[in-house]
Amino acid sequence: MAEEKTYLEFSDGKSHKFYELVLNGNQFTVRYGRIGDAGQSQTTTLATEDKARAEAQKKINEKLKKGYEHAIQGVRKKRAVSRRVIEDDTTTTPATTGRRRSSSTSSSSTSTSPRIEKSAPVLWTFNTQSSALGIFISNSLCWVGNEDGKIYALNHNGEVQAKFKLPEGVKCIVADNDWLYAGCDDGNVYDLSGKTPRIAYEIAEDVDIYWIDIWDAVLAVSDANGNVTTINHEDESQWTKKSSGDCAWMVRCDEIGIYHGHSKGVTMYDWEDGKFIWERPTKGAVFFGWQEESTVYACTNTGKIHAFSKRGEVLQTYQCDRTIYSCATAENGKYVFAGDLNSIYCFSQDGTRLWKLLTNCGAPQSMQYYQEKLYIVTNQGWLACVDVSETAIAAAQTGTLPKTVTTTAPAVAETSATTLETTSDQSSGVIVECYKEGGSLRVKVVSPGYNSSWHCQFPKGIREAGARYVVDEIRQAKNGEFYRAFGNIRKLSS
Repeated sequence: MAEEKTYLEFSDGKSHKFYELVLNGNQFTVRYGRIGDAGQSQTTTLATEDKARAEAQKKINEKLKKGYEHAIQGVRKKRAVSRRVIEDDTTTTPATTGRRRSSSTSSSSTSTSPRIEKSAPVLWTFNTQSSALGIFISNSLCWVGNEDGKIYALNHNGEVQAKFKLPEGVKCIVADNDWLYAGCDDGNVYDLSGKTPRIAYEIAEDVDIYWIDIWDAVLAVSDANGNVTTINHEDESQWTKKSSGDCAWMVRCDEIGIYHGHSKGVTMYDWEDGKFIWERPTKGAVFFGWQEESTVYACTNTGKIHAFSKRGEVLQTYQCDRTIYSCATAENGKYVFAGDLNSIYCFSQDGTRLWKLLTNCGAPQSMQYYQEKLYIVTNQGWLACVDVSETAIAAAQTGTLPKTVTTTAPAVAETSATTLETTSDQSSGVIVECYKEGGSLRVKVVSPGYNSSWHCQFPKGIREAGARYVVDEIRQAKNGEFYRAFGNIRKLSS
């Protein structure tokens, strides 16, 4: 008997998935996953052909009821992926922000600005071996993610403490209170708070993601078309707004609103409903942004960093010599740092340039300041720790530098976000249960002392109706009546 194939696809504006069933005699094989990926497969064998056909049709009907539709494989394409393009610009004229994946750079420079002779005092460097955009620095760890999808956590001496491999490139790493998330080119946002990355959010397949930020479990996504979209803790889209520009690399969030940087400036929206609050022009495309409690910073391809109050007041402009790819500040904006093709700048709060020094490891695509150190990740794949204390900078300006310790990233195997340990121990954490509500799978806390009517933010990829799980911690969201899972998750065996 010839095999019979059924191919279905599902799209709800947030996710695009396929489901394929191949029936052959008394067995059938199911393959499923995100459109454009190989997916996962499972083969089932039954006693007779009739039983196999009945069971196969049952599964197909279940998918059709959930909104899947018959489709032609290959018509819908895998999501577009854009990367920030690092070019050897010779002036402060706008640089290309086109849809190219590469981040290559020329080794020479013909800038008309004064030649830079001095190098920054770099304490250590870590070679991830691929262009890096993701960075987050905590009290104990320095996180970096690169275009190969590799994530490393190092201590402040540059020694590897943990490592993960996501399916595609890491777009960025952002923190939300104690939670840490990685935005990935596969359209997923992964929770890194446990020893295994878990998918926390899925972004629509047709969105060319540029950057993300998360505040109290609400995800904000900026994209290639100049849109900003918010997604709640249940991975449900709340609202989308189109700013006046496109190529929106910057999105920053706080309890007041969302600050969206695009090709024409910075726009602020209200968290609740996306209401427009203010917009300020930057006379150049915004490449990156930073925020302090009352100030938002936007760096541009015209070599300027613009500081706005969160009420939209123009506070200060910091002038660099060429396109700026990233910026950061010391506490409360005491110092403002920026990175161009091969250098780091430092300004005082009033706009005075204090110094400019070579990185010797490429263009800083992202950066973060922490306790008199500036951590940068570059288009050449380096994570570097720079001593920016007054003493170290003064020595560097005379040509006296520390000995840089250099290490290379170890190999790392791809991590499955759906692999789940099992346990029978109910005393080592909080118990939650997955249940079906309409067409959705929800999670609630069943351990005593919690509100059983509240939903719990929980990874979608491991939800199974009727299953119970043990979670390290369950915490209440700061601004909503729901819980959030934190730490490691194990499936509770019966």
